[in-house]
Parts: sequence; structure tokens; C-alpha cells
Amino acid sequence: MLITRATEYAIRAVLYLAKQPEGEIVLKKDICQTQNITPAFLTKILQPLIKAGIVGSQRGVGGGFYLARSPERITLLDVVEAEEGPIYINQCLMGEGSCARDVFCPVHGAWRHIRDEMTRVLAEYTFARLSSMEEENIAALPHLQNLSAPPAV
Repeated sequence: MLITRATEYAIRAVLYLAKQPEGEIVLKKDICQTQNITPAFLTKILQPLIKAGIVGSQRGVGGGFYLARSPERITLLDVVEAEEGPIYINQCLMGEGSCARDVFCPVHGAWRHIRDEMTRVLAEYTFARLSSMEEENIAALPHLQNLSAPPAV
């Protein structure tokens, strides 16, 4: 199982926004440039995040994108589910009656446990925590420090 490229880029975009001062509107071109995402693809991946209330947008001159919630209140699970939908792992977990074997099938219980653990771990990682982890990693590896720098104007 792989998350989609859209979800990976959405995570990168939210992480970039999380590192900005609270409430700061970030230009689309800056996100595209620093995260190596095309403008059209960025627009596509941000739409589900806007709908989910994770990212906000402002149109017009000085417009761009910003986090609609604090990084402490946005998790990897929030972004993954906004982009991919609910995590089921297997069709038998999609809802009551989706599998006639769920009552006696031992694998059904295993899938449920795996899904529950996966969502629990994804929910543990807030974007504040991820941002802090990135800063620590960059500080420990000086040759990476220019990777997170904003674009030169």
C-alpha cells in the first residue's frame, strides 16, 4: 500500500505552512517553488484540505494560503483522510454488512487491529511535532540547512 503522490505533496505543503508565522498568508508560487510542486497540482491537492478546514485561502492581491488551524491541531491522519478518504485497509472494514464473513473470519479482526493502530499512530504526529523534528534534523545536518530556506527573491 502506498499513499498517493497527491497526499505526499499535501503533507509537504502543510508542513511548509506549519513552519510559517501563525496566520501568515503564503503565496502559491512560494509553496510551489520550495516544495517543487506545479501550480496546477498544488491547487488540486489543496482543495480537499480547504474543504476539510485544514488550509484556508485568500483570493486577490496578496492572496495565498494559510493554515486554518494551529499546527498543534493538525495531524498526519487529518491530511491523509482529507486527501485519500477514510482508511479502511480492506473492503471488509468499509461498513456493516460489507463482508458476510466478518463475524467468523480471523483476518477481519487482524485488519481492524492494523487499521486502528495505523490511524492511532498517524493521529500522534501533529504538524507542530513534525516541524520541530525537521528543525532538529536540519540542525544536526548542516549540509541540509538550505533545503528548508525560503526562495530567494
